[in-house]
Amino acid sequence: MDRGHAMNRYARQMKLPEVGADGQALLSDARVLVIGAGGLAAPLLPLLAGAGVGHLTILDPDAVELSNLHRQTLFSEADCGQPKALRAAMRCQEINSEVSAVGVVQALTPANAAQLVQQADIVLDCADSYAASYVLSDTCRDLKTPLISASALGLGGYVGGFCGNGPSLRAVFPEMPDNTQNCASSGVLGPVVAMIGALQAQMALSVLLGFDPSPIGQMVQVEAKSFRLSTFRFDSAPEPESGFAFVAPASLGAQYKIFELRDAIEAAIPAHPDAVRIAPDQLHAALPDPDTPLALCCATGLRAWRAAEQITEIWPGEIVLVAASTS
Repeated sequence: MDRGHAMNRYARQMKLPEVGADGQALLSDARVLVIGAGGLAAPLLPLLAGAGVGHLTILDPDAVELSNLHRQTLFSEADCGQPKALRAAMRCQEINSEVSAVGVVQALTPANAAQLVQQADIVLDCADSYAASYVLSDTCRDLKTPLISASALGLGGYVGGFCGNGPSLRAVFPEMPDNTQNCASSGVLGPVVAMIGALQAQMALSVLLGFDPSPIGQMVQVEAKSFRLSTFRFDSAPEPESGFAFVAPASLGAQYKIFELRDAIEAAIPAHPDAVRIAPDQLHAALPDPDTPLALCCATGLRAWRAAEQITEIWPGEIVLVAASTS
């Protein structure tokens, strides 16, 4: 990066003692992985690109839809039908030609998570998927990579800094959330998502610039109806002794008993070719010997998680989860 050009383009942020020329160089060299190019990413990506974050990889399998434009303000009506990841990357390049923004039209899965995360200095979870959030957290915990995870729903949400040198998402949310809805099923206001996405961008910049105290181990909760922000630290939160891991269907060997919890109407093709279809309320009568590990499959992983919680009350074996659509 030409120093004179940087002094002109980034002059306002480089005046901050927390940034300066050294901090700007850190941002220029940073590799950021963004999972999801929807509402949270709409304010986040322009802010990171504008700040001069050098390398952005944007992962999203979906296309732009008209019904999402009220909060996915990175896109226009002309973008409808186009891959979100590619359009988002193009917009970042338009905002700042000095950064590298690559769109990947692909879903995050337990199979590709490690390869993606190990190429990044920090990961931003904008996926609007509980399964994706836990897959990212488990992967970032194992690789010691900072994770800034956020969620927006209705008139509220949260953003938090996990992993790296801090506790994982499971340390704060070890059990399945009581509210299992998402933006599509429950609705959300655009400004709520924008506030949380902007906070997520600030947390990411704070990590990259080495701010002290670090946002890793920090949670910010947003309640837009009452215009209230609350925050707490969880630096000493212990990791749970157990938890249900999300796995890729291809990783399930012959030793697993695999149950598909969706009927043929909901899912014509099971998540795994060896899966046996069964209703969740019939699982108790079909449990194998506890030495045989179980794999429970559904669309988002939440139905499988709830069923797993019920099973563990009477069955001590290993249980893993498969989410057919992780992100």
